[in-house]
Amino acid sequence: MRRYVGVIHKEIDSDFGLSFPDFPGLVTAGRTMAEVRRLAEPALAFHVEGLIEDGYPIPEPTSLERVVAESDLLATVLVRLKLRWS
Repeated sequence: MRRYVGVIHKEIDSDFGLSFPDFPGLVTAGRTMAEVRRLAEPALAFHVEGLIEDGYPIPEPTSLERVVAESDLLATVLVRLKLRWS
């Protein structure tokens, strides 16, 4: 099972957002940090399943240390990649 870093961010007057540096364009949002964390795993699995179906490679996870060093972030969370077919 792989674990990918999710970056939590928030702007004034917005919900919390979570993006994945290893998957540009993949984002999810929630009203609270707990909600956005809960939504992260299904969002990641859904996205990766689509990549697999379309024949795209799945990137290796970037280390937490590298993401922290390269990002302006509020918090991070490690998200398990658990696919339905595995």
